[in-house]
Amino acid sequence: MAEMTYAAAGAAALAEMMDADRTVWALGEDLGRGGVFGQYAGLEDRFGAERIVSTPISEAAIMGIGVGAAMTGTRPVVEMRFADFALCATDELINQAAKARFMFGGQTRVPLTVRMPVGMWRSSAAQHSQSLEALYTHIPGLVVMMPATPADNHAMLKAAIRSDDPVVYLEHKNLWPLSGEVPDDAAPYRIGTAGVARHGSDLTIVTWSATLHDILSAAERAAGAGVADIEVLDLRTLWPWDKARVLQSVRRTGRLLIAHEAVVVGGFGAEVAATVAEELHSDLKAPVRRIGAPKLPIGYAPTLENEIKLGPDRLDAAIARMMS
Repeated sequence: MAEMTYAAAGAAALAEMMDADRTVWALGEDLGRGGVFGQYAGLEDRFGAERIVSTPISEAAIMGIGVGAAMTGTRPVVEMRFADFALCATDELINQAAKARFMFGGQTRVPLTVRMPVGMWRSSAAQHSQSLEALYTHIPGLVVMMPATPADNHAMLKAAIRSDDPVVYLEHKNLWPLSGEVPDDAAPYRIGTAGVARHGSDLTIVTWSATLHDILSAAERAAGAGVADIEVLDLRTLWPWDKARVLQSVRRTGRLLIAHEAVVVGGFGAEVAATVAEELHSDLKAPVRRIGAPKLPIGYAPTLENEIKLGPDRLDAAIARMMS
């Protein structure tokens, strides 16, 4: 068991995979300098500039190179720097990588991992703060993963690199300095498996990414105040998502709240809510509810940013409403 930051856990996972398989390599802007958040620190010194490749500033070129390299026998890890910037490369990802296996009748696969830092981060404003996971869950052919802890970032990144399908791998920018224990001998992560972050009997809250930590704090406050005993599920993989575990939990608690940082309109929480409402409508003690960001650009000023965030007051009120 080692204590690591979220960023260091990702770097360690990539290094392990590069040691084990010479077809694994990484490309993106400034990787030789460790990446924007230090998630590639020391890797160029260890593996050389031929496998940790610093590229020009062209997201479409970076993604296109990664897609082609994946289709011709390697396992690239493409760094997009910010999820917002990856929108410049959506044709290569959505029209090429996601569809190649289908359009070539299974004769080729695209073992590509695309790392996209997401989420609000210290006044980064409207073009550097978005949570765009719902866009990618809508696209057939893409796997979508969002780790919330150092241990999960370590295990899940290795699973993403092993995948023979393209993986959109979304790491929250506020989590890079988060420290936690990373097991040396953890079982390999199985894509599509949610985690039970807290057991409870009164209410199920489904969440993912950095919002997990806010929900766990809210669950402890609710327990301390005698409001509710909350079960917290960390979805971890959004596509394919762990329907069985979610349905099992809600069937037992009878209540479901979905919480995410992304805009609530059209967010992935709607898919979870609709599925549970359709499958368990007769077992529910209260209507399924969602909580997320309003449909607004993210402001630069902290006061504006705070209006969009899921703060303690909003979370506590949502929980109390579910239990009333």
